Order: sequence, then structure tokens, then C-alpha cells
Amino acid sequence: MGRSLDLIASDGHRLGAYRSDPGATPLGGVVVVQEIFGVNHHIRSVCDRFAAEGYAAVAPALFDRQVRDFQSGYSPEEIEKARKFVANPDWDAMLRDTAAAIAELKGTGSVSIVGFCMGGTIAFLSAARLGGLTAAVCYYGGRIVAFADEKPRCPTQMHFGDKDQSIPLSDVETIRQKRPDCDIHVYQDAGHGFHCDERGSYHEPSSRVAWQRTLAWLKQAREQAMRKAG
Repeated sequence: MGRSLDLIASDGHRLGAYRSDPGATPLGGVVVVQEIFGVNHHIRSVCDRFAAEGYAAVAPALFDRQVRDFQSGYSPEEIEKARKFVANPDWDAMLRDTAAAIAELKGTGSVSIVGFCMGGTIAFLSAARLGGLTAAVCYYGGRIVAFADEKPRCPTQMHFGDKDQSIPLSDVETIRQKRPDCDIHVYQDAGHGFHCDERGSYHEPSSRVAWQRTLAWLKQAREQAMRKAG
């Protein structure tokens, strides 16, 4: 269903990406933004799931500026290695690469963005700083609280777990207070990475509900965009 391709950012940087397309005319496009583990099997499977729902999905390889085609699993050693990529993140560079993925989906209809972990923060920043997006969905973005004064330009939804050891509930409450315009959900007994069925922290009930909410959010935003255009 999916294939690899290259994207070119506005500064000329060439990065890899994974694209998955539906079997019929797409309902729209979705940029899928990786965790710190690269465009690995899980992120590619998320793209495939969106394609099965009728969307064209593209996941840009945001670490290609440091190491081409970095992919990682979830062992303690791999997690420690992956964390080095975000010790001093260049958010502006990652946004340029994300913008290239948005441009790749031009022509598929309205384009949304969905990000996980680091990608959740990128999804929020994209909603606030980039154009061309109809909706954003942010899964457990740990740095969103640092940027919560920024106002998203498109409808933005967030998902957090109440047992997330990386994101205290006090941060989620700060985001709620600063961003009452966002749709924020907290899942009982869910930890960090609860959506990823390849991680030990996978929490199937929360993942299922969050995915349903994500699809409904994208559909609602798409229909609103169509009404405005029509």
C-alpha cells in the first residue's frame, strides 16, 4: 500500500518520507509526524491505517538532517539512543520539513496533521505556524506546554494519558487554561505512547477511543472546509 519517496524542504534539504494512498480518490491528506523513533514500522502502519480510511498519508523523516533514514525500536537502549536526536531540537528545521509534506499532499483535498510524542508537539506548532492545514491532532506532545501561548490557525485536538510519566497533568491543565480553543482529552490509566501497539505502554482501550475521536475530528474539519469553499 505504501512507498518511499523524497521531499524537498524550502531551504533545499532533501528528506525521505513514506506515503500511503487509498485505493480510490482520497478524502483528503494527512501528514503523520513521527515519534523520536523515526519513520519506523509503527509510523508506516499509521499511514496505512489512514489510507484504509480513505486518506492519502505522508510521514516525513524529520531526523534526516542528522542521520538519513533513522529508525528505531523500543528497547531501553534504543530509546536512550533516540532521545539524543531531541536533546536540542531544531523546531524550525522540522517545521520546514513538515511543510514539505503538506505540499506533497496538495491536490488530495484538505490536509490535516497528526503527530505522536515529539510529533505531537510538531503537529501543534504546525497548526500555529504553518499554512495549508484544515485540522491538527496531537498525541502526548510533551513540549506543547512550552508553546501553549501560540494560537492554532486550525481546529486542534489533543490526547494525553493520566499515567504519563513524561507529561504531568499539571502541564495538561496549563494547556487547557491557555488553549480553551483546543479539544483536549485525558485517558484514564494510559501512559506515554499509549497509542503505539508495538510499545509496552500500549493501552488498547484508550488507543481505540482516541483513534475514533481523531477520525471524527478530521471528518468534521473536512466537512467544515467544504462548506466554506462551497
